[in-house]
Amino acid sequence: MTNKQPQKNAASISTLNELAALANYSLMDTLNCDPDATQNGVDHAPRQVFSGHYVPVNPTPINDPEYVAHSKTLFSELGFADTMAQSDDFMRMFSGDTSRVPAPMRKTGWATGYALSIYGTEYIQQCPFRTGNGYGDGRAISVLEAVINGQRWEMQLKGGGQTPYCRGADGRAVLRSSIREFLAQEHMYALGVPTSRSLSLYVSKTDTVQRPWYSPGSLSQDPDRYIYESTAISTRVAPSFLRVGQLELFARRVRFNQHPTAMQELEKIVLHVIEREYPGVIDSQLSTPEKIVLLARKFQSRLASLVANWIRVGFCQGNFNSDNCAVGGFTLDYGPFGFCDMFQPYYQPWTGGGHHFSFINQPNAAQKNFEMFCSALRPLLAEKPDYLLALEQVEDEFSQVMQAQMKTMWAAKLGLSALTATGHNNTDSDQAAFNAMLSELHTLMQHTPVDYTIFFRELSSIPNDISPLKKSFYENVPNNASKNTTNATDNDTKSAELDKRWTQWLENWKTLLFSASNTNATSPRSSDEISKQMKLVNPKYILREWFVVPAYQQASSGDYTLIQELQAVMTQPYAEQSKLIEDKYYRLKPAEFFEVGGLSHLSCSS
Repeated sequence: MTNKQPQKNAASISTLNELAALANYSLMDTLNCDPDATQNGVDHAPRQVFSGHYVPVNPTPINDPEYVAHSKTLFSELGFADTMAQSDDFMRMFSGDTSRVPAPMRKTGWATGYALSIYGTEYIQQCPFRTGNGYGDGRAISVLEAVINGQRWEMQLKGGGQTPYCRGADGRAVLRSSIREFLAQEHMYALGVPTSRSLSLYVSKTDTVQRPWYSPGSLSQDPDRYIYESTAISTRVAPSFLRVGQLELFARRVRFNQHPTAMQELEKIVLHVIEREYPGVIDSQLSTPEKIVLLARKFQSRLASLVANWIRVGFCQGNFNSDNCAVGGFTLDYGPFGFCDMFQPYYQPWTGGGHHFSFINQPNAAQKNFEMFCSALRPLLAEKPDYLLALEQVEDEFSQVMQAQMKTMWAAKLGLSALTATGHNNTDSDQAAFNAMLSELHTLMQHTPVDYTIFFRELSSIPNDISPLKKSFYENVPNNASKNTTNATDNDTKSAELDKRWTQWLENWKTLLFSASNTNATSPRSSDEISKQMKLVNPKYILREWFVVPAYQQASSGDYTLIQELQAVMTQPYAEQSKLIEDKYYRLKPAEFFEVGGLSHLSCSS
């Protein structure tokens, strides 16, 4: 649950030629190419894809690319020299022009198809062909697989142009959304949350596309105008970009017997998932049925841990469809995401997301995705009843595993032993006290209401009374902004009653915190030790949307200063930074930002 410390490697790769020597294209070399694909990668019109694991496609470069940012953290981990980010050949490749990449790099990239299920229900309606054969990477094109320092990485251009899966869209990303994703990925990594990573970000100095967006100060749920925005390409990096939706696609082809090699293709992609995402975790000497059951168990553990971490840091994915669920168990999609300011269980940054993808419902959404994952594996075990039963048992255990992860997470945020939360201290009274304390906390957080991040950070100092906690209390919040809350601060009587409840809650928490069952009897923890540990779990800084908006507004005029500042601050989210940074980034959301489109909610990503 704690934050991840970046590895530091001496720069050993300073040119694109040196990076090219590490190229290793496992997906294209071991899986099946779409038999209807072109040989030269010129395949940009929307069409149905009926078989194969990938489509070779050339990215479409943006014109006149300009450097915006790169991740110094990731460059360091990969052993890349920072100077490479602004070198001509590196910029050319990662802004979409792969026509002159050095061998053994390949000039043609690839896009993949997948199925779509939303909260456990399959959908084909959004496919232009009404078959589901048009879903896939519509503007994300992978251009490189490389083994660097013993780790395989896939590098994918977001906004790299049209593919057969573009469904008639332009295949582009705009600078605004690219900045959001670029900053969020590295912030999540610094928070200790498994995630895809950000490598580089370039913007076109001349190309623009039209997008729906909000007027300044608009309170509309949906964008109320069209604007022209600069196109950009960001490169995201992960061990793979394999998704639950991909396994669903191949299982569907088996289910409907869509082509003679459908079962073979399903087995190949499942084994490829194991090789890419679980090397050294799943023994290659096991039989295929054994590997499949173990894959389900390992993915179950990673997925439950991931979602618990999301809630730990106040992150809402917003659109947790199966196609946005990485089988590697990390955060994949940064479209309509958001970090909650004021605590609301049903916080949802995406106006189209609904309660089923809201903040506190993310464990349920994860379970639905896991069920679809297991369903996709079943055809491979149809003739192995013992293994099929084992898979079903793993599937049935998800809610129990998820609940245990959530209890452990809440215990960590509150400085308590996981044993206290899960009842493994051999005393029911401790678990009952924990459950009552947590329930009352959630009630008070809604009724006050409080800022999620600031509250837990202030609590991490183990205050003597509730005065420091009041730094997190919101007053004069617009009624609609506190949907499921009662803004009791408007009423002196209710405020006094809440203060009494908060005081009692703090006493109950401290009693549990320093109880014998929550400490090591041979070496009791001091308040300072508990506080230090809590501050490694509860961040001080999160990437609030109202911090990002000024950054991309300035960037639209060619000023990238705020992006650099946010990079520096948000890659040290647990650190005590300068007074200037604290005053600027450790504060409540201003009242005038509540309910504003593009600041408190958004309708789409582009």
